[in-house]
Amino acid sequence: MAWTQAEVRELKEGRYMLIDEEPCRIISIQMSKPGKHGEAKARIDAVGIFDGSKRSVVFPVKHKVQVPMIGKHQAQVISLSSTEVQLMDMESYQTFSLPLDEDLKGQLTPGTEIQYLDAMGRKRITRN
Repeated sequence: MAWTQAEVRELKEGRYMLIDEEPCRIISIQMSKPGKHGEAKARIDAVGIFDGSKRSVVFPVKHKVQVPMIGKHQAQVISLSSTEVQLMDMESYQTFSLPLDEDLKGQLTPGTEIQYLDAMGRKRITRN
């Protein structure tokens, strides 16, 4: 299982949650006061960590949501091409290729270490 459950009231800004099966980083949470016959609701704004699209959802604060298990790992750049970068994990020594983001072109060189996220079976470079 690549996720756990948490109640909406336990979520914090900067943490992660699943929205439409996409792992998202929470940007902001606004809580409303409970009504006369209702319960408090939370409006959550988040950005997808793989696709970069912004999403907003509204849930009751007692609603259970899925929280992805996200691993942060170190890797070494083995080789570069114009479209992808080949990496080796520094713990498991596993090699894999990731597409090269436009904003990282020219910043990576073979032999340097980077940090990447591993969530829901997908990987993404976060820092070089």
